[in-house]
Amino acid sequence: MPEMHVVPRNVRERALLIGMVPSNERVAEMEESLDELALLADTAGAQIVDRIIQVRSAMHPAYYIGTGKAKSIAELCEAEEIDLVIFDDDLTPAQVRNLDRVIERRILDRSGLILDIFASRARSRQAKLQVELAQLQYMMPRLTRQWDHLSRQEGGVAAGSSGGAIGVRGPGETQLEIDRRLIRGRITHLRRNLDQVVASYNRQRQRRSAMFCVTLIGYTNAGKSTIFNAFTRADTLIEDRLFATLDATTRAVNVTPGQPVLLSDTVGFIRKLPHHLIASFKSTLTEVYDADLLVHVVDGSHPNHVEHIATVNQVLSELEVSDLPLLLVFNKADQLESPEAWDILALSYPDAITVSALDPDDMERLRQRISILVDRYRVELELLIPYENGHAVSVAYESGEVLHREDEPEGVRLTVRMMPSVAGRLGKTLDAYVCRYAE
Repeated sequence: MPEMHVVPRNVRERALLIGMVPSNERVAEMEESLDELALLADTAGAQIVDRIIQVRSAMHPAYYIGTGKAKSIAELCEAEEIDLVIFDDDLTPAQVRNLDRVIERRILDRSGLILDIFASRARSRQAKLQVELAQLQYMMPRLTRQWDHLSRQEGGVAAGSSGGAIGVRGPGETQLEIDRRLIRGRITHLRRNLDQVVASYNRQRQRRSAMFCVTLIGYTNAGKSTIFNAFTRADTLIEDRLFATLDATTRAVNVTPGQPVLLSDTVGFIRKLPHHLIASFKSTLTEVYDADLLVHVVDGSHPNHVEHIATVNQVLSELEVSDLPLLLVFNKADQLESPEAWDILALSYPDAITVSALDPDDMERLRQRISILVDRYRVELELLIPYENGHAVSVAYESGEVLHREDEPEGVRLTVRMMPSVAGRLGKTLDAYVCRYAE
C-alpha cells in the first residue's frame, strides 16, 4: 500500500494539471482547456504548481497517458510535493485505480472536480439534492468496480471469511451487493425528493405564469450576476471564479411601464460539461425551460468568446431549448482592448448589444432593448368590463399595462397591453372584447 499523502486542513492543495491531445496541431486548444481547468481548480481551493500536455494518438486504456508517462509524473509529484493530479478528461474507474498505484497521489478528473465545486456552492435544498444525486451516480461505477477488483483478487471471498491476503480480506461480493443496494436506494430517495421539489416549483411557476419570463444564460464568469444585480438591486454573489452562482435566482423587475417581468440568473455553462451532469442539473435550469426570452451574456473581452458562444449554443441544443427567442449581449465592454474591437463585434453580430454591466447608461440601454422584445410578445386589448366584475378590472391593472380607461354606462372600457396567456383568461370571462397585436 502506498503511503497516504495527507494535506493539513486549511492548506491549499498543490495540484498538477494533465491534458492529452492526438497531435501537435491541437496543443493550443488544450492550453485553453487547461486554463479553464486551472480556474476550476482554483475555485475548488487548489494551488496550481504545473501542467503537462501529452501528445498521444490514442488514449491508453489502462493508464490514459501510458505507464511511462505515469512514472515520470510520479517523479515530478515527489520532487514538487504535489498533492493532487487533475486530468482534463474523464477517467474510467480502472484508469483512476491504476494511476493511483503508480503516481501515489490523489487522482481527480474533470467531472469529479466540477462535482466538488457544485457540492461546495450548493445552497438551496434543490441544488443540494441534485449535487448528491450526481455524486452518487458518478461514484457508483467506481465503487462497484473497485469491489469487483478485490473480489477477483481473492476469488470472490465472502464477508466474514478467514482466507485471503492481509489488506484485501473481507467484503467481497456480499459487501458489493450491500453497497449497490444502499446507493441505489439513496438515488431513488433523492429522485423522489427532487420530484417533490420540482412539483412545488411548478405550482409556484403556474401562479406567476402571467408574467413574461426573461432568463440570463451564458458561459460561466461572463457577468450574468452583475447584470442581474444591476436590474434588481439584489445581492447575488459576484466573484471572479467559475460557478460562482449555482442556485438560480429570480426577481420581478420593471422593464416596461407598468408591466413587470420575471428575471432569472442561472448557473454558468462550461466546455466539456459531462452529459450526466446536464441530466442531473436540468431542474436547476428550469428557468431556461420556462423562459419567454433568453438573454445570452458573453464576455466580449475574452479572446475565446466565439468558442464560449458555441459551447452555450451546444448546451441549449442538448437541453432542447435552442429554438427559444434569444438576445445576445456582449458584456465587459469596459475591458475591450480598443474601439476597433467594438466595431468587430458589431459587424459580426449585428443583432447583439454591447454593454458594461458597471455602466448605468448601458444597463438602461439593455433595459430598453429587452422592453422592445417583450412588447413584441404582448397583445393589446380593448375590454368592456361590467361594473360588477371588479375582479377582471383588478387583473387588467395587475397583469398588464393600462393605456386608456373610460367609464361608460355599461362598464369600464380599458385599452390594455398584456401577455397572451392573461388575455385569453380575461377573454373567457368577458362577453365583449377586441384583441389586436400591439404595434
